[in-house]
Amino acid sequence: MQAVERVLEKPGAKAKLDLRMDPRQDRRMTPALPSLETLSLTFARNDRVMALDLGTKTIGIAVSDAERRWASGLKTLKRGKFGADAAEILKIAAHYQVAALVLGLPLNMDGTMGPRAQATRAFARHLAGLTALPIAFEDERLSTEAAHETLEAAGIAGRNRKDRIDAAAAEFILQTALDRLNSQQGTTV
Repeated sequence: MQAVERVLEKPGAKAKLDLRMDPRQDRRMTPALPSLETLSLTFARNDRVMALDLGTKTIGIAVSDAERRWASGLKTLKRGKFGADAAEILKIAAHYQVAALVLGLPLNMDGTMGPRAQATRAFARHLAGLTALPIAFEDERLSTEAAHETLEAAGIAGRNRKDRIDAAAAEFILQTALDRLNSQQGTTV
């Protein structure tokens, strides 16, 4: 965290998202985001959910089917400025008529929040200011490793795997959330 603070303190350095902020201590922080289970109480019959896997260079995107049983990796966006990234994400959300967004939250293995988790929360906070779509978090620990294993099992290697890994990680994040949601609602696949 100190390294991040030093980078941001360099003269002329600009940051759209303040990575130094600890959301647990920020009094301006909005209340905790609702869970996907809570959000699902407001879903219409065929509402979809979209998941994002936020990386430092890319954003993986996955979307559910209308029954919210299956997640499909959609695409990987190359990260740019926040405004352009948010506009593209919201454009895709509108196209698929999603009812909620799920962001993978990269917690440390001990469950604590490090700089990447704080950056994800800041991204969610800024994105929430641009849309009425509700946003939930999903623990994404080991999602990229699971995505690598899935793509390897499917025989996808090399450049194809690199191009698909973030969308596959978003798919894993969303499928995990959907499986938990469906098991709690008694829905079987």
